Amino acid sequence: MVRVKPFAAIRPPKNLVTEVAAPPYDVLNSEEALAMAGEKSLLHITKPEIDFSPIAGEHEQRTYDKAVENFKAWKEKGWLVQDDKEKYYVYAQTMGSRTQYGIVLCAHTDDYASGIIKKHELTLKPKEDDRMIHVRIQNANIEPVFFAFKDNAELNDIIAKTAAEEPEYKFVDENNFTHTFWVIDDDATIARITEIFTKDIDAFYVADGHHRTAAAARVGAEKKAQNPHHTGNEEYNYFMAVCFPQSHLAIIDYNRVVKDLNGLSTKDFLKALEEDFIVECKGDAAIYHPAGLHNFSMYIEGVWYSLTAKPGRYNDADPIGVLDVTILSNLVLDKILGIKDLRTDKRIDFVGGIRGLGELSRRVDSGEMKVAFALYPVSMDQLMSIADTGNIMPPKTTWFEPKLRSGLAIHSLD
Repeated sequence: MVRVKPFAAIRPPKNLVTEVAAPPYDVLNSEEALAMAGEKSLLHITKPEIDFSPIAGEHEQRTYDKAVENFKAWKEKGWLVQDDKEKYYVYAQTMGSRTQYGIVLCAHTDDYASGIIKKHELTLKPKEDDRMIHVRIQNANIEPVFFAFKDNAELNDIIAKTAAEEPEYKFVDENNFTHTFWVIDDDATIARITEIFTKDIDAFYVADGHHRTAAAARVGAEKKAQNPHHTGNEEYNYFMAVCFPQSHLAIIDYNRVVKDLNGLSTKDFLKALEEDFIVECKGDAAIYHPAGLHNFSMYIEGVWYSLTAKPGRYNDADPIGVLDVTILSNLVLDKILGIKDLRTDKRIDFVGGIRGLGELSRRVDSGEMKVAFALYPVSMDQLMSIADTGNIMPPKTTWFEPKLRSGLAIHSLD
């Protein structure tokens, strides 16, 4: 079972939350962060390169030093204040008609090492190293990771009862997403939440934040090695996560655009597709969305097509082989277009479904790309099945939206 604890969050006063809270560090480039950051924005801590003119390099020592300086200043100025005791928190995000509710807590680094915190993607060491430096220099988890867990009726009931109360924070962001945040400070409820997780929840699943999770575990191991009196209960053994019941989450499609047809004409490319797919031209359709699993949308030369994988071209018994990202990679990107490594090939790019399929046709019509593919989104059941069997999804398979807002809670490792 998972090991969790409440924590005394460092967070903004109620009247400053909209000025402090910011998008996660990795959804903005430095120029975008500079344009968005007000005086009190957390971006000065998560993307401190913006405080230099011209903008500094993200990995320069002066940039890391500035992050530490700013975090200290924000606390001294009262823009970030630590709660008086350890608590749990409920964080809700609303996008359109859908709201997802998560519990903000601390997970244990040992659970990551033992596999109780389950991943479905590979991490890249340079990104891990960068996130590890930020945790180490701040001695804090500035931004949370995003976990899922299998539904538990009593936890769902606690979430619902908390959400019926007056929130601590509620605001709408620049994307028109609503963020709502409640504080759970009743001692009996706090104790019961801890008990339910440690007795009834057998795993966490990393939804978003594989690099931050790995970095937090590495910092915990580093501090353990430095402490001859280590017990496993020190605060540095824990890291901050927002944990959502499985039923609250929906995965958005993650689509592909390719620069060329690997030397083929459009006619020959379409002919090659017919070996493994039923190819249907959608003619004047403004946009064609995938109808279900194993059906793909393709846009080329101003026309949308439906591609349906033929029976026998994939293995329903293989949790990885049955994924549409795998089918597309094997039968189109590799077999026809010669794209062998999605992580390194410069001929392919990826477009989150939050941008809509119109972004795919725009990039093709502009001449930037030659062909675009839209995929039916992966389900939470598929993600959990893959993680449970120790498998790893292909790159750029899942897209979760909305992204967690940074600055609503920070966890100190002291």
